[in-house]
Amino acid sequence: MALTFPFAAIVGQDEMTLAIQVVAVDPSIGGVLVLGDRGTGKSTAVRALADLLPPIQVVKGCPYRCDPAKPAGACPVCKARDPKSKIATERQPVAVVDLPLGATEDRVVGALDLEKALSQGVKEFAPGLLAQAHRGFLYIDEVNLLDDHLVDLLIDVAASGENLVEREGLSVRHPARFVLVGSGNPEEGELRPQLLDRFGLSVQVRTPQDLALRVSIIKRRDAFDKDPEAFKALWHKDNLKLQKRILKARDLLDQVQVSDDMLMLCARLCQQLGTDGLRAELTLLRATRAYAALQGHKAVKAEHLQSMAPLALRHRLRRNPLDDTDSGARVQRSLQEVLAA
Repeated sequence: MALTFPFAAIVGQDEMTLAIQVVAVDPSIGGVLVLGDRGTGKSTAVRALADLLPPIQVVKGCPYRCDPAKPAGACPVCKARDPKSKIATERQPVAVVDLPLGATEDRVVGALDLEKALSQGVKEFAPGLLAQAHRGFLYIDEVNLLDDHLVDLLIDVAASGENLVEREGLSVRHPARFVLVGSGNPEEGELRPQLLDRFGLSVQVRTPQDLALRVSIIKRRDAFDKDPEAFKALWHKDNLKLQKRILKARDLLDQVQVSDDMLMLCARLCQQLGTDGLRAELTLLRATRAYAALQGHKAVKAEHLQSMAPLALRHRLRRNPLDDTDSGARVQRSLQEVLAA
């Protein structure tokens, strides 16, 4: 298995690394969309996500990695087990599954296992990428170039948390709850609004202009390419610190208080920006709460809102042909007006 670049060694893209950490604290935020220039470390940061995620408890032998503590959401395999028998469990790393642009629908949703059907005459379901990503992360590079039929499929599964497959005489329904992470270059095409809305946070990455920072990035990447294992070992302690920080934030998350005044600020901000529906407020609430937990705070403050508002709202703004201001700057400007009111 190829080694991934250590997350702790990434420099120069603070907004992107922050968004990934916040979503790792609270996956219910709904994923991260990373848009920007080519060669700015978008894919590197997402694939390094595995460094931040502690192993999860799963039902041993389950193809869908079901949670033994939540039998209500079990897959057909686990539901068919004898309820009186003791459930064997094991710890597995959280999955970060790549969805290639050229993937077929069968590869994504799963299909009849042809090998078993032909050799044994057994009609059995072969799980796809959605099953592999359950309780983990589904990563799509160049997400803005994804085929429309796969976009429709992802929207349905992301909304329901289940994957329903009915084909070749099979009818299978299994859990598929994952965090969607996408990256792309906006110059190569735009995302459909329905899919865009499924991402909780959106970050923009640009080529660093600071020369010292560019040299630092080049040196680290070159060192990793020369000896990945040695470079990984060099950053192991820092990665471990990040993982412990996220675990601590997860434990603190339920204790973080969000006052009615802070909720009112969120609602006023979204109203002023003209966001559709209430998903923007919910995402902003969850993101600020997770960020506060990451900072070790037990109450959401205005500073948390200032940090998270551009990430949670910039991709939900309607286009204004008379205002060519960057969407993140528009969010900050409206936030300052709301805070001053």
